[in-house]
Amino acid sequence: MAEHAEQKNDSKTAWGGKISPFNASYGKLMMWFFLVSDALTFGGLLVSYGFTRFNAQDAWPIGEETFNSLPFLGHGYPLIYVALMTFILIVSSVTMVLAVEAGHRMDKKGVTKWMIATIIGGFFFVGSQAWEWSHFIHGSKFGKIELADGSQAIVKGHFGEIANFTVTEAGDHHKKGEVITEDLLHQYHHAILMGHLDSKGIIRLHDGSMAKVNKEHDHIDALVIKKNGSKYHMKVGTKGKNITGSEAEKLYTEVITSGEAHRVIYGADLKENEYGPQQYGQFFFFITGFHGFHVFSGVCFNIIILLGVLKGTYHKRGHYEMVEKTGLYWHFVDLVWVFVFTFFYLV
Repeated sequence: MAEHAEQKNDSKTAWGGKISPFNASYGKLMMWFFLVSDALTFGGLLVSYGFTRFNAQDAWPIGEETFNSLPFLGHGYPLIYVALMTFILIVSSVTMVLAVEAGHRMDKKGVTKWMIATIIGGFFFVGSQAWEWSHFIHGSKFGKIELADGSQAIVKGHFGEIANFTVTEAGDHHKKGEVITEDLLHQYHHAILMGHLDSKGIIRLHDGSMAKVNKEHDHIDALVIKKNGSKYHMKVGTKGKNITGSEAEKLYTEVITSGEAHRVIYGADLKENEYGPQQYGQFFFFITGFHGFHVFSGVCFNIIILLGVLKGTYHKRGHYEMVEKTGLYWHFVDLVWVFVFTFFYLV
């Protein structure tokens, strides 16, 4: 019996893969323990997100409507930039695999080359996420409006470009007749937010001066109800509908020229957002921010390991296991983003 037990525990007969899986190093085991715990954290966040979204029904924003911009090109490119970010991150996972493979061959130059490529991909993703956050925070040009019945709606259409402001009444900084050509959209939004735009297209600026807004006409295609009021309701089954045509344009104009403050919401923060329910912005900032922190940490780890590679530290040890361990973390970060991208942007 003893001989039989000893033979059964022999690595060659039991595993058939030359190396027993229990021969993994302490560092790898600890990395796997960390990744499993981190996966449970992300899993809990995504389950909470799914539960909240299910309860919100049609009030929840659609990904291709919210994330439809490209740097320097403006709107009209649904999910293109997010897809590009995802592709770059996946490619960086491939370059990390090549770095680990080069380490197995004790190829210092190969490890260096592929580690640098991985770091560049990580920096691109982090920078892109920062741009996406900035775009999300500043919001669209129309914002979300609150109608007279208490309902809230997002606006679909073409925003007329602003040419300039012509000062009609002097204030602390601007003189009568002065033509203002800088920071137009921000000042226009601020005036609407504070209820300082009248039906004649005159706004009150920060310094108290009054100015005529010279802009193209807004073309409003539809108002999509995101919060029910006493008259207008979300489009759920046959109970509600989107407001279109001349009615939509009339209601939008009434809101922005009502003289009442805070009937329009631009962009997003943790308290409110123009895209949908309050929880939408909170989940966006927390989940994508938490993942972005992981990517940034991974980039920092990769830089530290790269410095060790350049100094020849791991080559002298006779193995590049540190590259492999950071590779495990990097693959995990990439895999998590696939789930975040799928559930947050696509579904």
